Amino acid sequence: MLRRREHETKLGERCFCAQSASNWENALRDSACRFVLVGIPEDIGVKANYGRGGAHTAWKPALESFLNQQSNLFLDGSSVFILGHVQVSDLMEQAATLNTRHSADLEALRALVSALDERVSSVISRIVACGKIPVVVGGGHNNAYPIIKGCSETRQQAVNVINCDPHSDFRPLEGRHSGNGFSYARHHGFLNRYAVFGLHEQYNTAQVLHDFYKQSGNLFFTTYEDIFVRENTSFSAALNHNIGFVKNSACGVEIDLDAITNVPSSAKTSSGLSPVQARQYAYQCGVQLDALYFHIAEGAPVLSHIKADNKTGKLIAYLMSDFMKGVQDRTNVGSPLSGQ
Repeated sequence: MLRRREHETKLGERCFCAQSASNWENALRDSACRFVLVGIPEDIGVKANYGRGGAHTAWKPALESFLNQQSNLFLDGSSVFILGHVQVSDLMEQAATLNTRHSADLEALRALVSALDERVSSVISRIVACGKIPVVVGGGHNNAYPIIKGCSETRQQAVNVINCDPHSDFRPLEGRHSGNGFSYARHHGFLNRYAVFGLHEQYNTAQVLHDFYKQSGNLFFTTYEDIFVRENTSFSAALNHNIGFVKNSACGVEIDLDAITNVPSSAKTSSGLSPVQARQYAYQCGVQLDALYFHIAEGAPVLSHIKADNKTGKLIAYLMSDFMKGVQDRTNVGSPLSGQ
């Protein structure tokens, strides 16, 4: 994937990876890398939530864009371990034959998501046990559940999570899909405090909103409309408020690309955050929180009307590097690059 150029050093020329699939844990544990890149190229959970497929196509272009960024004083590739992607091809083949209009097929799809959960949580748990920070490119937002589970089980405590998303993904426990990753994580005791930044008011059910108000000590949101339509608060104030809600403990960081205006995704929006605001979110979460992981979900480059365009992959690469730089600046306060 590397496009080498004389007199330049790309991130991919400095990144580490395991020499064999059977020995990756030892290689990761022995490395000085802080971040581990993991892909989950699937859209089973999206389809099981009646959504549009395509989220399986984000990992490869995102990885390629990331590897071809420059390695320099702002971000050195030696801090990154490229693990690869979770094996999902067999599950994807089974899902391809199923139709959500048939109740038995829908049930089978949701069973496949549960099988995927086990694979993802196992990988995440092993990464966290090595003391590293997973940076995960999905895939559907169903993968939030096994990522949270893997972190929680390894740390032996419920974890906090912040999510930039038009949807709470706190739907009923009706079988696993992309719309209930956080409600399942809360139900099983893996999720403690949960903040949703930029919630779209008319795209969340009355019952979900009621659940948030009923459990306001652990569930919190700020709506997109409060920030950008009514202007009751500013972007930065709202973001800091959400970060403050989950700041008391180690925290997972989530972003659904549905939140960004006109990004190809399973539920593309015409009214969302700008790419710059999404990048600010990624950086501020990295610099202000004790981040456990970063998960970028629901990107679907295959749904772009410009088929040869890689803007989605490039945007994901920006988000990954912004988050990493935030984490670095958090632990290097006073450095010339931290702004302190």
